[in-house]
Amino acid sequence: MKVTFLGTGTSTGVPQIGCTCKVCRSTDKKDKRLRSSVWVETEKAHVLIDCGPDFRQQIMTVPFCPIDAVLITHEHYDHVGGVDDLRPFSVFGDVPIYALPRTAQALRRSLPYCFMEHKYPGVPMLDLQEIDAHRRLKVADILVTPIEVMHANLPILGYRLNNMAYITDMKTISEEELPYLQGLELLIVNGLRHEAHYSHQTIEDACAFAQRIGVKQTYLIHMGHHIDVHAVEDAALPSGVHLAYDGQQVECL
Repeated sequence: MKVTFLGTGTSTGVPQIGCTCKVCRSTDKKDKRLRSSVWVETEKAHVLIDCGPDFRQQIMTVPFCPIDAVLITHEHYDHVGGVDDLRPFSVFGDVPIYALPRTAQALRRSLPYCFMEHKYPGVPMLDLQEIDAHRRLKVADILVTPIEVMHANLPILGYRLNNMAYITDMKTISEEELPYLQGLELLIVNGLRHEAHYSHQTIEDACAFAQRIGVKQTYLIHMGHHIDVHAVEDAALPSGVHLAYDGQQVECL
């Protein structure tokens, strides 16, 4: 399984509009962060996790092919703002999208023309399917297990795909969810900044979480500009933990 980081930034992206801080002025490409999303591929499947407002720009780096599943974590704009840009993939057939019932309802409200009985020509052809935590689905050779995490007080989904897990926007997770994360080879998890935030983990929280579940390799995502530049932050992380960067590719068994 190959994972490509399409974006590793928080909701504002990095650089943030109007900011002149050290990170926003950095010329290092690893400090340029689009909104968080990953592309997962195997010999038989292509899966997108989240489809934010930078999707059109992000997907230009990936060969054009059918998308076998779009897994949505939650309905916030930085995670679904690019759903309309799935329309070119309709040439391969309806694009399957999986989301919580609440998230699916939010998509129907924000994109009503995609879900009308009589659609006008050119709209995205989407197959929106409601799922819940722990209800597994098979996407070709990928076993997908949705898990529940808390984004402040909002229940959202993380996803385990075979031996990789993708969790974004998490603040807390219940003990009951931890068995679904046992035996991971790769963890991708949010670490916003060093200062505490009401709805997101800090970098320190993310490192502690990775150690708690005993994963071999961890990549941090959903980072803002309130950290140091990539080279400094990455060098300070514990062994086995890395700052992900846009365009990076990693392998997982």
